[in-house]
Amino acid sequence: MPEEVLFKSENVQNRSEIATYLRQVADSLDAGGDITLRAGDQSVTMDPPPSLTFEVKAEREGPTGKPGELSIEFELEWDEDGGGGGQLEIE
Repeated sequence: MPEEVLFKSENVQNRSEIATYLRQVADSLDAGGDITLRAGDQSVTMDPPPSLTFEVKAEREGPTGKPGELSIEFELEWDEDGGGGGQLEIE
């Protein structure tokens, strides 16, 4: 299935700034409201359904046995015509 990127932003921020951003997203999800992503002249507003798929992925990219790049990725996903499901625990 082809992918259409509606919004993309990547920049360096400190841990506190990232935590604040994630709290804002969490508060919007908890309140059942829209989520607006904005960076410069880019903007997209989305309305996640009550149930959606939450994917968390920890990755290491780079050559085996040598230093690489580590990442933690969070993804919220749903069908445009309805939501998904799933359970995750973060410790």
